[in-house]
Amino acid sequence: MLLPGIYETWEFLGSVADALARAGHPVHAVPGLKHNARPVPEAADIVAEHLERTGLTGAVLVAHSKGGLIGKHVMLSAVSDRVLGMVAIATPFAGSRWARYMLSRALRSFDPRDPALLALAGELLVNERITAVYPTFDPHIPETGHLAGARNIELPLSGHFRPLGHPLLVQTVVREVSRVETEHAIG
Repeated sequence: MLLPGIYETWEFLGSVADALARAGHPVHAVPGLKHNARPVPEAADIVAEHLERTGLTGAVLVAHSKGGLIGKHVMLSAVSDRVLGMVAIATPFAGSRWARYMLSRALRSFDPRDPALLALAGELLVNERITAVYPTFDPHIPETGHLAGARNIELPLSGHFRPLGHPLLVQTVVREVSRVETEHAIG
């Protein structure tokens, strides 16, 4: 299930979605997210409702940026049993020091001091089911997308959006989705 970043639609994950489909993974978007401008808890409710309404189980969330925060929130919700794990790309799990300077309230919510972001960061229970994939340098998230307790994969790439189409990132995401599914089938 694709979870885009703020002001993005699922099409931002198009290269990843195409590669996942070619590898035999069913790919689902959440139309209700639209351009993903809602606060994280509201967006997570939309994703949870979509999972319930469609009857999807055994989902692996594939998220970019804010989508990873939404995914973690979903993994902590009443529908967590429908989610095997998540591969989060360039997610500001610890926020971004630049957020406090943004004009938009939606972007300021990524301030490392934001109470909702701090509360989500304090929820460690699901971190072991998350793979955080992030570039060595991300101008939007200088703190990187590293997540304590998660499987962390730093790629020798730079940028926040540009890596989404890079073959190394795409291959890494496909490999990690397969790993999550395989581990669940074995376990």
